[in-house]
Amino acid sequence: MPRLPRFLARAIGQVQARDFVWVVLFGVLIARPQNPEEAQEIVFLVALGVAQVLEPKIPTAPTTRSRLLWIAIKLALGFMLIGYTGSIDSVYWPVLLLPVVSAATMYGVVGTTLCAAVAGAAYLVFLHWVPDPMEAVAGTVPRLVLLAMIGNLANSVAEDLRSQTRQSRAAAEQLAAANRQLQQAEEEKRRVDRLAALGQLSAGLAHELRNPLGTIRASSEMLARSLAKENEVAREMAGFIASEVDRSNSLITRFLEFARPLALRVAQAELAQTLDRAVELAEREAPGIAFYRNYQPDIAPFAFDAELLEHAIYNLLLNAAQASPAGGAVTLKARAAGGNAEVSVIDRGCGIDPAQRDSIFNPFFSTKPAGVGLGLAIVSKIVDEHGGNIAVESEEGKGSVFRVTLPMEIRAAQ
Repeated sequence: MPRLPRFLARAIGQVQARDFVWVVLFGVLIARPQNPEEAQEIVFLVALGVAQVLEPKIPTAPTTRSRLLWIAIKLALGFMLIGYTGSIDSVYWPVLLLPVVSAATMYGVVGTTLCAAVAGAAYLVFLHWVPDPMEAVAGTVPRLVLLAMIGNLANSVAEDLRSQTRQSRAAAEQLAAANRQLQQAEEEKRRVDRLAALGQLSAGLAHELRNPLGTIRASSEMLARSLAKENEVAREMAGFIASEVDRSNSLITRFLEFARPLALRVAQAELAQTLDRAVELAEREAPGIAFYRNYQPDIAPFAFDAELLEHAIYNLLLNAAQASPAGGAVTLKARAAGGNAEVSVIDRGCGIDPAQRDSIFNPFFSTKPAGVGLGLAIVSKIVDEHGGNIAVESEEGKGSVFRVTLPMEIRAAQ
């Protein structure tokens, strides 16, 4: 069975109730002629009906050119139908309303008036074949005025609909934006609540663990001193105990750093100087990575905690370096944007799995085998305390961008 052309199959798939109305109306007109000689009239009526049904469907995304083409097609078919069925006295003269009303629904008053004028001029052409054109004009003028009146009325209705559509679209966009902001606020609140609960838990565990760890380390030192030099295995095991205790103490210190409430010491400072110090620290930790600085020159000094912010940016730079391949590059950008200072850390590394992107700022979440999962959580906490926010954009295999936004009108020192 032959397949239908794609455009025709698409049009059939978009059939609506109004299409059946058009079919019925044109069917009544087609059924009216009884004289076999009027077969040509039926052809024009069928062509007009098809054009009227297909106009809103082909193409699926109408352009100015396609709309003008459909108006021209209907105007031409209407002109031929009127000319074939009695010219100036044709009962089908109202078909000229079809292109006029189409123009009214698509264009403004000027476009509608121009289309009505063209349709009227086409109708006046038939006066050339009237024996007494001046006498026929008297009956033609009301029809032309009626064309313009109906076109203007249709344009008024269409303009109201367009205005309502614009308002509805604007309201929908505002509602969607409000929903996104509400979801972000809810996610932020849940994250803050998790941070508070985990911070309290971390602080309690850290204090409870430090005392026995101190006892274990002191015992390992006493054991190492009491062992004979010949017992190398025991002395090595005592050394392992001491080093593992030190590592655990370091981990506990990080827990406490996360759990301890931050007391910002804000003061007027140069953002570029703070960023430079963070870059210098990162360069010492990741010597195989190139760090590039791209600062906007006119960032005015503002109040922030330089030590904490340096620590936060250093953590981001170090993460970016660890995500980058050997010999890779990390870019640090800073600019002023609408009363805020925006700092971006950009790497071209492995990127972040989209399934993990919402969890990277949660404490104790880490994708690194030896990671603790507190680095980004502490960064987020520092940024939050400054009244700012942190966001990430990432694509697997292409890298990540961590963007920190800080208000330049931060509250006074606490």
